[in-house]
Amino acid sequence: MNSQPGSVIFLLAAALSAVFMGTIGAISVYADVGAETVTFYRLFIGALLTGAVLVASGQKSALLIWPGFKVLITGAFLAGFVVFYIMAMNYTSMANAIMLIYLAPVTASILAHFLMGERLALKNAALIGIALLGFAMMMEFNFNLSGRKNEALGLFYALCAMLCYAAFILTNRLIDGKIPVLTRSGYQMLAGALCMLPLVLQGTGDITIAQWAWLITAGVIPGFLAIMLAVVALSALPAATFGTLAYLEPITVVTLGWVLFDQSLNTLQLSGCALIVVSGILQAVIQQRQSPQPATGQGLATP
Repeated sequence: MNSQPGSVIFLLAAALSAVFMGTIGAISVYADVGAETVTFYRLFIGALLTGAVLVASGQKSALLIWPGFKVLITGAFLAGFVVFYIMAMNYTSMANAIMLIYLAPVTASILAHFLMGERLALKNAALIGIALLGFAMMMEFNFNLSGRKNEALGLFYALCAMLCYAAFILTNRLIDGKIPVLTRSGYQMLAGALCMLPLVLQGTGDITIAQWAWLITAGVIPGFLAIMLAVVALSALPAATFGTLAYLEPITVVTLGWVLFDQSLNTLQLSGCALIVVSGILQAVIQQRQSPQPATGQGLATP
């Protein structure tokens, strides 16, 4: 691409990628099928369309590249992230689920500090503290879940989704950079879909036409279009810029939860959301200045 990094077209692509990724929660609610079914079709249709783009654009050789077992492992983490996220929203608010998941970059940074020798600077540790404070505000400083079984279960599933995404971030760093981005993304989605296939085959009950429409939408919008737009944006934007725009995803999720499902937040919770978002953006900027990284670790727009 010959356009300038700050070109509006690439900024718009990154923004739309994040917004489209943020629709999976609402789509799963309207689909009204099991989380494993939504996850399978979101990933499988996304993988098929990604492969179709490679073939149609004359990049068939990229499709035939063996991605390696590390890519397949990240696909399993991707499936875990999506299915647990959807399950979490069955028991807690969309805002609680997405904001807990957005602690994944924080968790990845802490794990990388101990496991990968990526030392945390004081300013990074301070931003992690701010993000954790933001989540405490989201919970209104009330961590006593006694008598709130559904809330506890929702937060547990969101925690599982967050850990899967943190693992996705870390294992992606180990993948050979020579593997084309679309090849990597396509095989990750395919591997994730195959992880869900046994669960889908065990499911019972017919899927209505309306539900099929929502499942296809899940594969096209947060599955395929979000990935393609992310690839377009990453071809020109710095990682920090992409990472900043990726935080439109939790804003989209919170907004959809409020508009579509009346999941409103009070001032304290909104302030907590703001702290998590601002902390993540500053982390992205600092990481870019310290050691440029692929934007895949900066937000949820690329899985």
